[in-house]
Amino acid sequence: MTSYGYCCHPVIERFGLDWVKSGEAEVRFLSPVFDGDRLSFPVVERSDGGLDVVATTAREGRPLVAMSAWRAHRVGFEPRPGEALAPVTLPLEDEYGAGYAARAGDDQADCDAAGVVHPAVWPALANFVFHRQLARGSWVHTRSIVRHRGLALPGSEAEVSTVVIRRFHRRGERAVADVVIRVDGAIVATLEHEAIIGVPAPAGGPDGPD
Repeated sequence: MTSYGYCCHPVIERFGLDWVKSGEAEVRFLSPVFDGDRLSFPVVERSDGGLDVVATTAREGRPLVAMSAWRAHRVGFEPRPGEALAPVTLPLEDEYGAGYAARAGDDQADCDAAGVVHPAVWPALANFVFHRQLARGSWVHTRSIVRHRGLALPGSEAEVSTVVIRRFHRRGERAVADVVIRVDGAIVATLEHEAIIGVPAPAGGPDGPD
């Protein structure tokens, strides 16, 4: 989520707080980012008016994180049936406050200066739910579609409602969930969130191949 916070930097520069309030982003985590990596974030204008931002490093010959962002939503949000998880309430302060990206070293100060919660907090809250209620041991966040629906003030409380809409196996057990985040009763973000929630055991059992 730190690398996603950095990817948000050029998007906020291009679209401003309008994107934080009512924009959309789709992000995929393609390869691990390691402590000490020096990342670059090339930006490409999309033909549909959006932006593509990728995180790259000399260590890898391909993007580590790929994000596309649009000033407005491409489609609406319709609730889908599934397995409802226990709702979670979290304060939007400290690690989930306005300075989310700034604490990681990003000098994008728009959210902090405006006194609103950074947009990278929304998938971080979804990760909190996955970690506490879905993950079985090691797990990996793989992608999110995030639709912003309002600004939130630091110090508010976020109510996170999650419905698992699909479980399947591909290089581990995966879950896809719809996540709705409300502040003061109003929806501020909706996400389609996916993660590998169970890593398969090595061939031959826990000790590896026979």
